[in-house]
Amino acid sequence: MVIKPKVRGFVCVTAHPAGCAAHVQEWIAHVKSQPPLKGGPKKVLVIGSSTGYGLASRVTAAFGSGAATLGVFFERPSEEGRPATPGWYNTIAVTAAARSAGLYAKNINGDAFSDEIKRQTLDLIRTDLGQIDLVIYSLASPRRTHPKTGGVHKSVLKPVGQSYTNKTVDTDKGLVSTITIEPANEQEIADTVTVMGGEDWEMWMQALADAKLLAPGAQSIAYSYIGPQVTWAIYKNGTIGLAKNDLERAAKAIDSSLKANGGGRAFISVNKALVTQASSAIPVVPLYISILYKLMKAKGTHEGCIEQIQRLFATQVYSGKPIQFDEAGRVRLDDWEMRPEIQNAVTEIWPQVTTENLTSLTDIAGYRSEFMKLFGFGLPGINYEAEVEPHLLML
Repeated sequence: MVIKPKVRGFVCVTAHPAGCAAHVQEWIAHVKSQPPLKGGPKKVLVIGSSTGYGLASRVTAAFGSGAATLGVFFERPSEEGRPATPGWYNTIAVTAAARSAGLYAKNINGDAFSDEIKRQTLDLIRTDLGQIDLVIYSLASPRRTHPKTGGVHKSVLKPVGQSYTNKTVDTDKGLVSTITIEPANEQEIADTVTVMGGEDWEMWMQALADAKLLAPGAQSIAYSYIGPQVTWAIYKNGTIGLAKNDLERAAKAIDSSLKANGGGRAFISVNKALVTQASSAIPVVPLYISILYKLMKAKGTHEGCIEQIQRLFATQVYSGKPIQFDEAGRVRLDDWEMRPEIQNAVTEIWPQVTTENLTSLTDIAGYRSEFMKLFGFGLPGINYEAEVEPHLLML
């Protein structure tokens, strides 16, 4: 079938298998262009491995360090007349590339919050890998069925305490408007923390520890975001920020446990604002990203997911030097984004942006391009008029 992009709101409901494979190959090429990771990971579990920072972590571990990788994700295969999700095609591409390079790469598709998927993962590690030396936790889900209670919890992207009004942009139509978001109630806050907080990360690490599947010195990293003051009401101080606070609580607990049992460590990497399927859904944030991209590209400091994670591994986790933590024990990969000259410029541009000057004051074109790439569209060398086979089997 000929697959064209169909954008609805903040999501594209189609994905192009050849385009997704080309996007993955771009990431692999970037990692291969960098020096190999000395002392890098060798057996890696990535929970949430099919898109964004999780996928970038898998690519960096495999092609920067020759690591065996096991990916856990929840993606939908193709159906009659409907292509699969981009994460499905991404995973097939990275698995094929890893195996062609002689590397171990296997996958488990299912609800990572569930006890069953955890059991399947532990069994596969026990059978194939023995012990894991790096666990990446990079889940992004709007809902969670709690494995102990059976309750279904849905996250919300809302401010806390009072309503919030600010500019936002319809990235598809290019319309800048003012949005008001009502505050979350107590149940919505609790549900968001349950979905996006640290409890599941703790459950994974406890299950791995109990099964004795963590190598001595094993490390675990989860990803987070803080951002600038202009987004704090909806992010840092909103429901998602409270969930991220719980993720930091979990990081400290996991870190203590790993240090006591083999000298490992766990921490959070605070990463840069990027176009991802998750960030596209957050009001206000796409406008901020569009301004940020223009400024950082002009400064030559712009990075995408793969550049961020390759830098994290090469300059921090596997540099041979002590990791540089901030006062809260986090690695700051958002350091270039948060430079005063960048943030001061954002603050200056923000009130000026309108629908009429959106194109000149921001990099909305770059935002759209990166957004479409997430779904395999706009990649060079791909004939998007040609028939393509959508029904690819997971490797």
